[in-house]
Amino acid sequence: MNYLAHIYLSGDSSRMRVGGFIADAVKGRIPEYYPSGIGAGIRLHRLIDDYIDHHPLVRGMVVLLNKEFGRYGCILPDLIFDHYLAKEFDKYSIVSLSSFSRRFYFDLILNYTYLPVRIRRFMWHFIATNRLCRYRTVEGMMESVGIMVEYRGLPFDVNKVREYFISNYDYFRNCFYSFFPDVMNYTNSIR
Repeated sequence: MNYLAHIYLSGDSSRMRVGGFIADAVKGRIPEYYPSGIGAGIRLHRLIDDYIDHHPLVRGMVVLLNKEFGRYGCILPDLIFDHYLAKEFDKYSIVSLSSFSRRFYFDLILNYTYLPVRIRRFMWHFIATNRLCRYRTVEGMMESVGIMVEYRGLPFDVNKVREYFISNYDYFRNCFYSFFPDVMNYTNSIR
C-alpha cells in the first residue's frame, strides 16, 4: 500500500493517519517523543506491510512486475492499489476523496513538528499538488512513478510502466478487488 491506502487503513484518528503516512521514513525503534497515536500509526503501517508482503495475490503480482521491470517491480503494487482505491473511494468511505484528502493535509500541518525531515522536504509539494486525489487517474499515478524515478533514482521508464499498466488494467483492478477486502479485514482485526 502506498500513502492513500495506509492513511485510509489507519482509521479515524488524525495522529494514527499521520503515523501511517510517515512510517517508511521512521527506521528502527519508534522514537519515544512521538505522541502515542503517531507511534500506533507507525506500528500499524509496519504490520500492514508485513501482511501485504506475505499475501499470495500480491506475491503473484510482484512476480509478474519483477519479470517486466526487474527487482524494483515490487514497489509498483503500492501505487497500483492506491490508484484503484482513489478511483473507487466512494465505495469505501462516506467522505469524498477530496474531503478526506483536505482533512489529512490539515492533520499533516498540525503535526508538522513530528514529521521526519524527509517528509518535511516534500510535504508542501505533496499538499500543493493534491497528490492523494491525483492517484484517481492513470496520469496522476504515473506522475507519482515519475517522482520516484526522479528523486529515488529508480530505473523505470515511466512510459513503459504506463503502457504495461494500461494493457493489464483489468487484471490489476481484479487483484485490487480481491485483495483490498482482505487487508481491510486484517487491519480492522488488529487496530
